[in-house]
Amino acid sequence: MSTAVGRSAGESWRALRTPLLVTGLIVLAAIVVLIATTARTSGPFSPDSTEPEGARALATLLGNHGVKVTGTDVLDDAVQPGSGKTLLIGPEGQLDRDDWQRIADAGWSHVILIRPGTKALDVLAPGVEDNGQILSSDSRQPNCDLPAAVKAGTVTVGGSTYSAPDGAQACYGDGINNTVIRVESNGRIVDVVGTTRTFTNEQLAEDGNAALALNLIGTDRELTWYLPQWESSGFGDDNEDSPPLVPPDIRYIGWALAFAVLVVALWRGRRLGPVVAERLPVIVHAAETTEGRARLYRRSRARDRAAAALRESALGKLHKAHGIPRRADPSAVVATVAARTGRDPAMLYELLYGLPPLSDAALMSLSHELDVLTQEVRHP
Repeated sequence: MSTAVGRSAGESWRALRTPLLVTGLIVLAAIVVLIATTARTSGPFSPDSTEPEGARALATLLGNHGVKVTGTDVLDDAVQPGSGKTLLIGPEGQLDRDDWQRIADAGWSHVILIRPGTKALDVLAPGVEDNGQILSSDSRQPNCDLPAAVKAGTVTVGGSTYSAPDGAQACYGDGINNTVIRVESNGRIVDVVGTTRTFTNEQLAEDGNAALALNLIGTDRELTWYLPQWESSGFGDDNEDSPPLVPPDIRYIGWALAFAVLVVALWRGRRLGPVVAERLPVIVHAAETTEGRARLYRRSRARDRAAAALRESALGKLHKAHGIPRRADPSAVVATVAARTGRDPAMLYELLYGLPPLSDAALMSLSHELDVLTQEVRHP
C-alpha cells in the first residue's frame, strides 16, 4: 500500500494563486510607476523636466519668444522634412550611422548637436573632432565672431570640447578645445555644443546663458527637441556610442520584479499568530541535562570542552556582576576582576583563559576554583 506524499496539482494551485495574483498586481503597478516617473518628461535635458538638470525653463523662454517647441523621443519625428525649422538633438541615447544619415537627409535648416558622439559628427559636422578633453564649468568669454556668442558675452560653459575645421566658428574655449562650434555645409547650419549644463534649469539664469540659448537655438519659429533613446538598430557598431549591456526598460522590469518578490516574501513570511506552547511528552529537568552532558564529556575524555564550558559560564557571571562588555578583551576582564577581588592578575588569567586541564583531578580543581571566584563575585 502506497501513501501519497505532498500536494496535488489542485492544492498547489489553490495555495499559489493568491501570491501569484498579488505578485502580478505589484509588478504591474511598479512598471506603471516606473514608466510614469522615467518618461521623457523627467529625463535629463528634457524640455518638460523641472529638475535641476532638466530644460523646462529654456523651453518656456523659447516659447515666450515665439518659438514653438515640440519635444519627442521618436526617431521618425527627427527625420521628417525640416526645411525652415531647427532640430535640437540631446545627449545620451543610441543612433547608428544610418539613423544619422536619415536625419541629415531630412533637410533641416539648422541642427544643434548637444554633446554629440563620433558618428553624429562624421555625418552632420564633418571636420569637427572630439578632443576627449573636459573643461571645468566656468565663466568664459566667447573669443569668436559668432553673432549669438557676441550678443551673449560671458557664458557659464564646461564639458566636452571639440576641435574646429578651417572656416568654422569656434567659441568658448582656448583656441584648440572649444565648447561651441558652428559649421555650415550643404546649405545647413550645424552647431556643436559640448555643454548641457549651460541651458539647464539650474544655470540658465547665470551670466549670458539665456541670451546664448535664445540667439543660438531660437533662430526659427519651430524647434523639434529630440532626445534619442535606445531603440536604434545600430547596436552592432563597435565604437564609443555602444549601448548599455542592459537597456533601461529591462532594468525597470527587473527592479519591479525585485520589489514584488520582496513584498511577497514579507507578506508570506509574517507570523500568523502568537507562539503556542506545546506540551512536551517528557519533562527533562535542567539538572539531568547537565549531568547527561557531563557524562558524555567524561566518557569521551573531552576535558578541553568541559573546561571551556565551565570557563564560559564563569565569565558570563563575571561579565554580568561587574558590568563588563561581552566582547571585552581578556586583559580588560582580568584587570577588572583583579581590581574588584584583589586576586593576582596572572593567576586570574590562567584560571579564566589558561590551557585545558590534563587530568580529571585538574578539571575538578578548575571547577572548584571557578566556583569560588563566582561566589566571591556574588558575595564580595
